[in-house]
Amino acid sequence: MNLANKITIGRIVMSIFIIALLLFPLDASGLALPKLFINESIVVDLKYILAGFLFIIAAITDFFDGYIARKHHMITDFGKMIDAIADKILVNSVLIILASNGFISPVIPVIIVVRDTAVDAIKMIVGNKGKVVAAIQTGKLKTACLMTGITLTLFYNLPFELWNFKVSDALLIVAAVLSVVSGMQYYAMNKEVIK
Repeated sequence: MNLANKITIGRIVMSIFIIALLLFPLDASGLALPKLFINESIVVDLKYILAGFLFIIAAITDFFDGYIARKHHMITDFGKMIDAIADKILVNSVLIILASNGFISPVIPVIIVVRDTAVDAIKMIVGNKGKVVAAIQTGKLKTACLMTGITLTLFYNLPFELWNFKVSDALLIVAAVLSVVSGMQYYAMNKEVIK
């Protein structure tokens, strides 16, 4: 259990805390966080703001665990596996919760989850043939749009919401489109191995 893997495990723990915070019925238990009224039209539940800050920290650890593993030669098979699991727990869970609470369209998490499942299947098939599937640029861009879109959604799209610019929605739509594009690219790059 090296430092990079410990950071990844920490991301899983933080993800579980974010999920619990978003799902736990604080209002019904008498522990509700106060709500803010912005511009007399936006009601902000502070539990989403708190979840947003935690999400940013978790997303930053996603960068650092990989950076540390590469720089200090700590890359392990366990680390690769647990990093992918941590990413799915963090991103997919929050997307599903946001969709179930009406913040985003359910189409977004469906596309992301289906694409991730297909790409993971491709990586497993190719990995069993002794080859490695490298990350591609559209996949990295998809992740950047997705992380930023989720963060802005948790922050009620502020400050852009004040001017009625739906930046969070636009980023999530771009992420969904890039998910499909990158998924097709992963297949095209590896279809001979898959066949």
